[in-house]
Amino acid sequence: MADMKKSSLARATLLFSILVFFALIAGWAKATDGAAAKVQVGWKSIGEAVLMDTVRELCSEKYSGRLTGTKGYNDSAEWLAGRLAGAGLKPGGDGGAFFQEFPNPYTLVLPGAELALQSAHADGPREIPYEIEADFFPGSTSDSGEVTAGVVYVGYGITAPELGYDEYAGIDARDRIVLMEPEVPVDPGKQPQEFARWRPYSFHQYKMDNARAHGAAGVLYNYPIVNPNCSFNAGLLWTAVGDRVVADIFAGSGRDHGRVLKALWKKRRPRSFATGRIARMKNISEHHPEGIGRNVIACMEGSDPALRDEVIVLSAHLDHLGRNPSLMPGANDNASGVAVVMAVAEALARSGLQPRRTVAFIFFGDEEQGVRGSEFYLKHVPPHLKKMKALINLDGVGRGKKIHALAAKNYPGLWKYFARANRASTKLDVARGYFHNRARPRLDAAHFMWAGVPTISFSAGDAPELPYPVYHTRHDRPDILTPGIMADLGRLIFAALADLAECR
Repeated sequence: MADMKKSSLARATLLFSILVFFALIAGWAKATDGAAAKVQVGWKSIGEAVLMDTVRELCSEKYSGRLTGTKGYNDSAEWLAGRLAGAGLKPGGDGGAFFQEFPNPYTLVLPGAELALQSAHADGPREIPYEIEADFFPGSTSDSGEVTAGVVYVGYGITAPELGYDEYAGIDARDRIVLMEPEVPVDPGKQPQEFARWRPYSFHQYKMDNARAHGAAGVLYNYPIVNPNCSFNAGLLWTAVGDRVVADIFAGSGRDHGRVLKALWKKRRPRSFATGRIARMKNISEHHPEGIGRNVIACMEGSDPALRDEVIVLSAHLDHLGRNPSLMPGANDNASGVAVVMAVAEALARSGLQPRRTVAFIFFGDEEQGVRGSEFYLKHVPPHLKKMKALINLDGVGRGKKIHALAAKNYPGLWKYFARANRASTKLDVARGYFHNRARPRLDAAHFMWAGVPTISFSAGDAPELPYPVYHTRHDRPDILTPGIMADLGRLIFAALADLAECR
């Protein structure tokens, strides 16, 4: 008898939880049985199989790594627009199309890059060759050519007269190869006021421009990932290098790289010097200043005349890195985010639910090349989408067992919709974070925050370690993803979005 009572209680509890869940995500103060059924249809449609199909499609060879401006990127944007149209969503871009276009120069990295250091031997100098990916990547915006020259270490590559700081002072960089660090020797989180003075010098673009201004022929950049977020400078070659290359350059100089960095941070006095090493670098590239980028925009218009001008934006960046020179698939970064946004868009469109507020689905281009797609969008928001109530952004949501909600602590009023849906349904392990947003923009959400739009950016984390680096390498493939975390996040966002948009 006791077991029967426990069983009945369990069934009643389960039924109550389901009712509460549907009440939350459909605004059940006014919901009907029909609305609840529609919510269930949408919820069930967000599954692992459809998500991974999208990821595998976007990572395929035919899109060539989705570098904004290239044919491969444009073809992926066309494919995505077809999916959106097939779901019945309306175009939200220029001239009644799904696309918003903007100027976007790009550089193709072609095979044939080399990097080597010279070493002294009794019978003459010999070269120490390095291996692509293990030791270096050709610069994603490097000019094409070959240079052999002495290497000069210039710290962070900064010339800042107003700070009394010049790492090129007393150094002849003309026709030399400079070795330099990314960022600046100030922590934006711990020293925000001081960082504000140094911030302009933290940008990759600045460092490359400054090297060229001092006559450098090449740059070895101690930032060992594929990164197209740098200026293209005609005549300047640059290569991203890792620990082995840096250690070899410092060897025999009487200086330790780690100690030099600590001194730079502690005293903020330049520690530049001629290393005495000679490097040979070769890159083969093709620059396209005429490139055009695309954002992909779709919307579902609100049904309430009093609320339809208010817009909820759900976004992810579509682009990745192209080839360097191998295919960079970009499964987690950011085919995963695109897949989840697309699944939520299709679920909402096909569920029969009617949002009272307008919902926009935006797939940004040019995130990897300087977060310029979202920047352009905010300067050219389509008139019908101007009144933005919130942005929900997804970037790198495909690998891990824990969800991270960046800026959830900044915007508790927005976060409450997700907290409510999570308590009632998905019960995910979500780590809320604060986004101080002081450094250079690394997320599309940064521009929205600066524009005063409440944002939350979702990502996944706590994934098992792999025997090779994944971020911005050829190893960011579909087979490393965790489909379950994507499906769970998609359902959470669908639930919260239905609540935010007051779907009926």
